[in-house]
Amino acid sequence: MGLVAGKKALVLGLANERSLAYVIAQYLVAEGASLAVTYQGTALEERVRRLGETLNDPLAVPCDVGDDTSIDRMFEVVGKEMGGIDLLVHAIAYAEKEDLVGPYYTVSRRGFHTALDIGAYSFTAVARGAVPLMEAQGGGAMVTLTYFGAEKVIQHYNIMGVTKAALEASVRYLANDLGPKNIRVNALSAGPIKTLSAKGVSDFNSMLLHSREKAPLQRNITPDDVGRAGLFLLSDLSSGITGETLHVDCGYNIVGM
Repeated sequence: MGLVAGKKALVLGLANERSLAYVIAQYLVAEGASLAVTYQGTALEERVRRLGETLNDPLAVPCDVGDDTSIDRMFEVVGKEMGGIDLLVHAIAYAEKEDLVGPYYTVSRRGFHTALDIGAYSFTAVARGAVPLMEAQGGGAMVTLTYFGAEKVIQHYNIMGVTKAALEASVRYLANDLGPKNIRVNALSAGPIKTLSAKGVSDFNSMLLHSREKAPLQRNITPDDVGRAGLFLLSDLSSGITGETLHVDCGYNIVGM
């Protein structure tokens, strides 16, 4: 019996084999969960379905988290096909490239709204849709992905730092709202790691080098570090934990700058 045997999980944010969502999904499948995954538009559908071949061919459903109607349709399909869900992984963020270079104060109003909508509000919108499907299962667990730039200034992270700060606050408020429904909500703060989204951060290689030099474990994190931590937060091993941000960064966050 695996740690999440018989559980049904919904994973948003699969992009490629380097996606942290993909790594967490691999651990969930290995420990007995069945999956539903989402993709945005036909351009990503083939890629997500191909990744799904390595995840026991999960239910694949289109979803644009910037569109409430699309979110509603996605949950309608998931509810019909799976009956309910126990676990939710949210690994979605977006910012205009020009808003990740230069000083933060140059962010445009449109860029600010876009980043906060996709990277922070979408978790609240998806959590709202997931509640009935989790209640049908007697409760559940939700995890979203964040970064230390929400807590301290990280050069070039800019609007994403503000977005992640809003996301982490949302985790606490959602945890408070959903606790009485036996639904836990947590965030996983991963250290810098090469993913598709990381490519948009200016001078990302310097972030990797600095983190490796300053972290107590003197290394960068690996995808497996994140996968195991995600599995922990979603499994009953963390049954008494909610509203928390778990740092998986080789201890970087404890070191004075």
